[in-house]
Amino acid sequence: MPNIISSADLRNNYAEITRQCHETGEPVFVTKNGKGDIAILSMEAYDRLAGVAKAREHVLLGLEQAEAGNTITAEDVMARVRKRIDESL
Repeated sequence: MPNIISSADLRNNYAEITRQCHETGEPVFVTKNGKGDIAILSMEAYDRLAGVAKAREHVLLGLEQAEAGNTITAEDVMARVRKRIDESL
């Protein structure tokens, strides 16, 4: 169940709300004048969420490229990886 608080609660209980965000890893939703306004996340939770979004973006790009026929074999991938490793040494 989402945790929803008012902007007044945020002002009055900031330390408790940030503690909760860190302990649960879940967002706290803040309302203003009875309507949704912002969501608060710990930095760790934000980094996880941003990482998931970035991974999704890469997967979708890969699927688009595959559908367009822009693919290479696993052997070619490994050869490219080995070449980059050798060049970086």
